Amino acid sequence: MTLIEAEHLGELERELGRAITPGLCRRNLVVEGLDLRSCFTSALRIGEALLEVSGECTPCSRMEENLGPGGFAAMAERGGLTARVLRGGLIRVGDAVRAEAGAHEH
Repeated sequence: MTLIEAEHLGELERELGRAITPGLCRRNLVVEGLDLRSCFTSALRIGEALLEVSGECTPCSRMEENLGPGGFAAMAERGGLTARVLRGGLIRVGDAVRAEAGAHEH
């Protein structure tokens, strides 16, 4: 799974001067009001699902194609995180995202 902050989408829009969707950034989930970098050593509980943060989601070469000139550079510090699904479950729009240290289940 890939996650990006809603606030970063807004920053990208202002910087690049166009509408930016999570799909253009190739991200699965958008979270709001949570600094994803602060969750790097945590598990994330979203709805019924439990995710293990596995790393930064660095931009790929498709960002220039998807976002236009400067897209790759604009995503460099705003790429979000990658996560592995520890426990699947229903995630709904508006579900809270909670960082849980030591919640690594197998």
